[in-house]
Amino acid sequence: MKVTVLGCGSSAGTPLVGCNCVVCLSSNPRNKRSRVSVLIEVQGKNILVDTSPDLRAQSLANGLTRVDVALFTHDHADHTHGIDDMRSFNYLSGGSLPVYANEEVLEVLRQRFSYVFQPKPEYNWYRPSLEARVIPSQPIHDFSFEGVGIRAFVQNHGKGTTLGYRIGDFAYSTDTNHLPETAFEALEGIDTWLVDCLRYSQSPSHANLETSLAWITRVKPRRAILTHMGHDFDYDKLSKDLPDGVEPGYDGMVIEL
Repeated sequence: MKVTVLGCGSSAGTPLVGCNCVVCLSSNPRNKRSRVSVLIEVQGKNILVDTSPDLRAQSLANGLTRVDVALFTHDHADHTHGIDDMRSFNYLSGGSLPVYANEEVLEVLRQRFSYVFQPKPEYNWYRPSLEARVIPSQPIHDFSFEGVGIRAFVQNHGKGTTLGYRIGDFAYSTDTNHLPETAFEALEGIDTWLVDCLRYSQSPSHANLETSLAWITRVKPRRAILTHMGHDFDYDKLSKDLPDGVEPGYDGMVIEL
């Protein structure tokens, strides 16, 4: 399995528009964070998690030319508003593409982007064509896509919820400030965990550093990588401060399992 961190930034990205903090003005490319998304390559399939508003730029930066399926964690704009750029993958594959989410998220996407859930366009892929597939609203739900086993598990995200995903020994938990016991059950025995960590101070809807480290101590992955990071975090400083086995992610990071 190969995992590419397409984006590891918060909803506003880093640098923030108009911000003159040290991190936003940094010349370190690992302090340039686009909106969060990840690509999982496994068993010959390319699985995209979320369609970031930066999907086009992320695809160009990482040489991404094929997506076989997309999984959505939730319906927030920084995770869905690049959905129109899926038409590039329609064009390159020559057909419609499946997307998975729970019914609540799919309903929001149908309202915002009704045109993407229509049949193949008559000409030229001027819009995407996506096939909605429902993940049942269960604390843990196991399903498969063309032979790839996928586990979806519910996480708390402020007043709402998100879906975390596990494929094999890799798990992805973005946009969460509380993990129910069922999520810890779903995560048991993982090797590598890409996990939410917005900032140093507490947030009403995201994990802060203290919370993320406590989760990592409990789950005990061999390798933990922080994502959905805001401009509080300087990559070099954070790297030095983290315990062994924990590291900040960065755009373009490749993880081999």
